[in-house]
Amino acid sequence: MAYYFNPDLVAATAVPAKGILSQTLHNDDLVKVVLFAFAPGEELSAHTAPMPATLHFLEGSGTVTLGGNSNPVERGSFAYMPANLAHAIVARTGMVMLLVMIKGLRQAGD
Repeated sequence: MAYYFNPDLVAATAVPAKGILSQTLHNDDLVKVVLFAFAPGEELSAHTAPMPATLHFLEGSGTVTLGGNSNPVERGSFAYMPANLAHAIVARTGMVMLLVMIKGLRQAGD
């Protein structure tokens, strides 16, 4: 596939009643794009990734913790994370988020 296009990412998923849904939209040697839908109160506990990534909050509200800093997020919020930064996400309401992992910029040795 030469490209991927979606006119409305929020409409491409449904916020579940419980749990977290994830859908990979694109994955190649350089980038992986994943659409997440969080039920209210769901969370991804603190973890790290060996590559830089961006978080685009498309719907809902919650909190993203980057390193030791907690930040409120809502529709339109954006975050960039360098490789190996501890991060966590908590959905206060139903939330839709787009994760873009920049695999082409992995740390040496990965």
